[in-house]
Amino acid sequence: MIANRPILLTALFSAFFHIAISQPRNPFSGTSAGQQQWVDSVFNSLNKRERIAQLFFIRAHTDKGKAFEDSVASMIKRDKVGGLVFFQGGPVRQAALTNYYQTISQTPLLIAMDAEWGLGMRLDSTLSFPYQLSLGAIQDSSLIYQMGREVAKDFKLMGMHFNFAPVADINNNPANPVIGYRSFGDNKYNVASKALAYMSGMQDGGILTSLKHFPGHGDTNVDSHYDLPILKFSRERLDSLELVPFRKLIAAGAAGVMIAHMNIPSLDTTAHLPSTLSAPIITGILKQELGFKGLIVSDAMEMKGVTKYFPDGEADVKAIIAGNDIIELSENTHRAIKLTKKAVRKGLISKERIHESVKKVLEAKYWVGLNHLSPADTTGLIAKLNRSESASLNQRLADASVTVLKSDSMLKSMNTLSRTAIISLGVTEVTPFQTELKRYFPNSMNFILSKIASSRDISAMLKELRKYDQIVLAIHDYRKRPQSKLDYNSELKLFIAELAKLNTVSCVFANPYTIAGLPGFESSKTILLNYQNGPEQQRAATKVIAGMMQANGRLPVTINSFFKNGDGIDYFPAPKAVTGQTN
Repeated sequence: MIANRPILLTALFSAFFHIAISQPRNPFSGTSAGQQQWVDSVFNSLNKRERIAQLFFIRAHTDKGKAFEDSVASMIKRDKVGGLVFFQGGPVRQAALTNYYQTISQTPLLIAMDAEWGLGMRLDSTLSFPYQLSLGAIQDSSLIYQMGREVAKDFKLMGMHFNFAPVADINNNPANPVIGYRSFGDNKYNVASKALAYMSGMQDGGILTSLKHFPGHGDTNVDSHYDLPILKFSRERLDSLELVPFRKLIAAGAAGVMIAHMNIPSLDTTAHLPSTLSAPIITGILKQELGFKGLIVSDAMEMKGVTKYFPDGEADVKAIIAGNDIIELSENTHRAIKLTKKAVRKGLISKERIHESVKKVLEAKYWVGLNHLSPADTTGLIAKLNRSESASLNQRLADASVTVLKSDSMLKSMNTLSRTAIISLGVTEVTPFQTELKRYFPNSMNFILSKIASSRDISAMLKELRKYDQIVLAIHDYRKRPQSKLDYNSELKLFIAELAKLNTVSCVFANPYTIAGLPGFESSKTILLNYQNGPEQQRAATKVIAGMMQANGRLPVTINSFFKNGDGIDYFPAPKAVTGQTN
């Protein structure tokens, strides 16, 4: 019995964890007397225009100078908006500015941010957790839940309340220009379970979340920031695929849902109508069919996907009629509030429709503690946001995502004393991966080639590599956002194919879809996929190669006929050889 105890405890923990994250804290699951009293009190203190203004959230930055900050302050005072959505800047500046904005607002502001991988997505001097595609490879969802809790702590330290995350889109189109690495993958069940873990961690940590982008932005080849995508799928297809994660997470207690700008004829036949403005999609499907009672948030209303066909504030009014509770980033908020008030006066929008959304926004404000507003403490804020617990978790997430895509025999046979060439491609200086790996392979030499390496440089390196017994190849993508195709020149891609034929362990620190653009790469003896180019991912790969750590990640997307969703080998390191050539 004692021998079976670890297995039993693991099973019990997994069962407990599943129960714990299945019913996260939900601000709309029940109304307390205190909440109702506060909501009614604030609601009754607002006039007709001020109630409408609670539905509008405006853009805020701390990297655009004082004139921009002052313009936001003027809008808060004049228009009495319901909340802010912060973008780029610095954490101390933002926390201090948030404190100021709260003091000049008649009603406490709900502060939001798009922080899909944590504050580092927007703010300097803060931590970035892995992209969702990296998280999709992880087998232990409790790590993702813990990440959600850490993100919630960061939000609270910053005086923020609402994260527009997680992404619940199924990225089943490798050419998708706007989702890609932001998705947990192309398997609806994996996306649902990982999104649930992340959502639950944040909501249990006391912040609001917003699933996006309803009803599913994963199979588009148009970026809705620049144009209106058209989804030509049947209702049956959408029900059986795109809607699956949303349905599961709504049933589990999602606090919010963000609506995408997409034209979907099978759900609404109105020409050029974005889903953001569609009553059949928002009120009919989301609210009535799926029973969603939480906050419904429009995607940014300044995006071309909505303004192309509905300019001059028309879209804002239609979005409220359709059922949105929060209008995010109107092109002109002052105009939008005026037009909405006019639409109410004309009977195009009922007072009850406005009141429903206003009270929902106020309920959310109560739930996050805005009934007892306290300023963010800027003392030692940078250190608090970069705490050791978060850094440790970040490394564990990277460790858990490493995926051995091909035979691990090469890994197990590597000799730490053999002459080893460690090559990093797409870089201009020695990488953390090379520096770290050299500690374990003292008889090694580092080589680098930039993404525009010449044929002459490549030929010289191939000649030099004949002197080495084993090769470790690292493919890096240093772009800020890891796209699905590498920007390497053709000579460097041919070089990768040549190295794949040799005694090589290949490591990818890039979007997994990039492998499809590397003909011959599938011939590599061993492939370690690390999904992105962070220092944590580079350390994780080093530990696997050095035999210090096992790997059990699974590919969350299908790349091509060679590498499919779910692929991956459970790699358990064998003791490394300690003898070999030393000359």
